[in-house]
Amino acid sequence: MPRRQPLPRLWMMTDERQGERLWRALHRLPRGSGVVFRHYSLPPNERRALFRRVRTIARSRGLLLLLAGPPDQARLWGADGSHGRRGPGTSGAGLRSAPAHDLPEIRKAEARGADLIFLSPVFPTRSHPGAKSLGPVRFGLLARQTRLPVVALGGMDARRARSLAGLGIHGWAAIDAWSD
Repeated sequence: MPRRQPLPRLWMMTDERQGERLWRALHRLPRGSGVVFRHYSLPPNERRALFRRVRTIARSRGLLLLLAGPPDQARLWGADGSHGRRGPGTSGAGLRSAPAHDLPEIRKAEARGADLIFLSPVFPTRSHPGAKSLGPVRFGLLARQTRLPVVALGGMDARRARSLAGLGIHGWAAIDAWSD
């Protein structure tokens, strides 16, 4: 699949908890990073308006932008691709990422044509309080079960990403590491 830029190693997942910190976080991301626009709870018109604002910043800063949603919607909204558990969409819909928390979800992502997997939660995270984390060993074992690039998510920051370097990660993603 043709890409305008290399597959990012650094990612930010957007989240309603960011509030106004979202704008600062977008400017903290290094050029060439990726953004997964989520903001699921917003009404459709507000979500699309916020997406447009994020897209403007992403374009000006050389960030790859994925829309959490169907590939067809991502193409319509002008995203670089989509994020989610859906099957194949319209051709030319861009990069496709998928979330995974275990081996069956990794296999489903592969079968649905994902280009990239966000494997989580590696560590305890504020966005899912009380959720059981994989830990480095289980994360590493799962990451080695696929040929797809794996991005570590969940309680991640640069220091923790370095600690996972030998475990087969392509990169890492966070919310709070970019927003705090």
